[in-house]
Amino acid sequence: MTTTALVTGANKGIGYEIAAGLGRLGWAVGVGARDDERREAAVARLREAGVDAFGVPLDVTDDASVAAAAALLAERGGLDVLVNNAGVTGGGVQTPSEVDLDAVRAAVEVNVWGVIRLTNAVLPLLRRSPSPRIVNVSSGVGSLTRQSADDGTTGPLSAAYSPSKTYLNAVTVQYAKELAGTGILVNMGCPGFVATDLNGFRGTRTPAQGAQTPIRLATLPDGGPTGTYSDDDGPIPW
Repeated sequence: MTTTALVTGANKGIGYEIAAGLGRLGWAVGVGARDDERREAAVARLREAGVDAFGVPLDVTDDASVAAAAALLAERGGLDVLVNNAGVTGGGVQTPSEVDLDAVRAAVEVNVWGVIRLTNAVLPLLRRSPSPRIVNVSSGVGSLTRQSADDGTTGPLSAAYSPSKTYLNAVTVQYAKELAGTGILVNMGCPGFVATDLNGFRGTRTPAQGAQTPIRLATLPDGGPTGTYSDDDGPIPW
């Protein structure tokens, strides 16, 4: 029986590499993305590499789009693994005293509310899977311990992006608590400082390197950990 995964924001960067990595395991991988042309181009590239990839039109901020994506997955036979990778910075100046509330709203809409919206839409499918997994791609900058240390490892002041990841972490813990005992493992993974368009390609890691922790969490064995927050080096302090 083929394992089916959905990766959001999978048309490029870390999401694409997560999809490629899971596809190399022989999984069927849904490429979730808003832009039709970029999504289908990514699907074509993955198929050329031997991945059983299929496109999933998906805007995580839109109820109708999310419902349609869930319906498409149901028609294809279900879903085993959800990787919530899509994310935005919110843009603009993020110094707390100067931040535009629209930037905060944009970051939370995608990075948190979008995760909740999609997760809840596909949860009935995951409940029917023999080995369901939910992986939320978080960030080390969401760690309040690291933020409080002020040692330069969490980048510039951020009143939108970093707090949105802290919020995502908190929500993920609540899902892990609710779903404890169901077999659905829910974990957070930080890809590290990856060179993507999200940070103007300033990162020091490749998308393929950034995909490793999400792939590890997507492939945890039955009975594995849930509610964890980690990167390639191990647990991240809250």
